[in-house]
Amino acid sequence: MPQTLAEMAVDVLTCAHGREKTARSHAHAAAWFAARDAGTPIPVGRADPPLRPARPARPELRDPRDVPKRKPGSPQGRIALLHAVAHIELNAVDLHWDIIARFTDIPMPPGFYDDWVKAADEESKHFNLMCDCLEDMDSHYGALPAHAGMWRAAEDTTGDIMGRLAVVPMVLEARGLDVTPGMIDIFRKAGADQAVAALETIYAEEVGHVAYGSKWFHFLCGRHDIDPRDEFHRLVRHYFRGSLKLPFNAEKRAEAGLPPDFYWPLADETPKKHQPR
Repeated sequence: MPQTLAEMAVDVLTCAHGREKTARSHAHAAAWFAARDAGTPIPVGRADPPLRPARPARPELRDPRDVPKRKPGSPQGRIALLHAVAHIELNAVDLHWDIIARFTDIPMPPGFYDDWVKAADEESKHFNLMCDCLEDMDSHYGALPAHAGMWRAAEDTTGDIMGRLAVVPMVLEARGLDVTPGMIDIFRKAGADQAVAALETIYAEEVGHVAYGSKWFHFLCGRHDIDPRDEFHRLVRHYFRGSLKLPFNAEKRAEAGLPPDFYWPLADETPKKHQPR
C-alpha cells in the first residue's frame, strides 16, 4: 500500500482502467481525510509521477480535428457529448493527483493538499456519473474516439506550478463553467433526467475547483510579491494555445475568484457591445 500522499497520487496515475483509477482515487482521498481528522496526517512525501498517466486501450485518442463532430439533437450526438465530458473528467482526476505528486519540492500548506485531494475525489465521482449515463444509453466510455490533446497543458507545465494553476483550473476548468449550462439545457430538452442531474452536480462542484486554482495562484503570487493579474496574463499567453473563447459565465467565474480583468484581456476579439462596461 502507498505510504505517502505522493505515492497515493502515483498509484492513481499509473492505473489504466477508468473505473479502477477512480476507485483508487476515492480510497486514497478517504484515507487522507480520515488520517487528517484523526490527528495523524499522512506525510506528503516525494514520488516520481509519470510524464503521462496510464490510459485504457480505448478510447482511441485522435487529434482534435479528427474527432467526429455530432449534433446533440440526436441520441448519438448526446452520447458523443457525454463521452467527451467523461474523457475530460478522467483527465481531471489525473490532473489533480498530478499537481500533488509533481510539485512536492515546493513547500505548501496542508490546505493545498486538502483542496486537490478533494477535487480529485469529486472528479472521480464525475467520471463515474458520466459512465453511468453512457451505460444507461447502451454505450460506454471508450466506445468513441477522444481528444488526444487533453494532457498537453500538464506536459507543458511540468516544471511550473504557477503555470499549472493558471492554465488548468483557471482557464480549462473555468471554461467548463461557461459551457455546462448549455449542455444541461440540451439534456433537459431531451428529457434525459439522469444526465441533467449528473451535469448539475458537475457544474456545482467545478466552481470549487476553479476557486482552488485561484486561491493557490494568489497565494504563490503573494509569496513571491508578484502582481496576480499580470502574472496570470503572462503565464496564459506563454502556455495556452490561442485566446479564451466567449461567452464567459461572469457570475460563476466571480464566485470562483476570477474577476473580469483576468480573462477579458485574453479573449477573442469581439464587438464592443459584448464587452463589459
